[in-house]
Amino acid sequence: MPKSPSAALEGKKAPAFELLDADGKTVALKQLIGGNNLVLYFYPKDMTPGCTTQACGFRDNIAPLKKLGAKVVGISGDSTDSHGKFIAKYELNFPLLADPGNKVCKLYGVYKMKSLYGREFMGIERTTFVIDKAGIVRRVFPKVKVNGHTEEVLEALKEIA
Repeated sequence: MPKSPSAALEGKKAPAFELLDADGKTVALKQLIGGNNLVLYFYPKDMTPGCTTQACGFRDNIAPLKKLGAKVVGISGDSTDSHGKFIAKYELNFPLLADPGNKVCKLYGVYKMKSLYGREFMGIERTTFVIDKAGIVRRVFPKVKVNGHTEEVLEALKEIA
């Protein structure tokens, strides 16, 4: 069975990018790594139930994630303004980056055909990448189920720590 485009990145250098954070500052992948492991997660939409559960899971586990030398960063197609509201409402303690044209989502192979109630549309497939300090994608979690996901990510980080 062929690997999905996102899973094919495992073991390869993470594609470089620059995006704006909620404050409108440009953030580059190389700044995010800089001596840290990186949990880079792509999610469909701010303020939706699954995305909120996932973001709060990372928020509530930021201490063990940091202890394993990892930063957490979320990316969606929402605007910087939407990200700012999402961060404020749920007191998120990590940055969210705006990819309104889905350029980075396409680069990471997470922007794909989805289907909901029989309707097909293009959208972001919830996917998490664990990237090591050298910028190598060590683990890809495609089609993430939000419950229990933070624990999976912590286990993956322990394997590379």
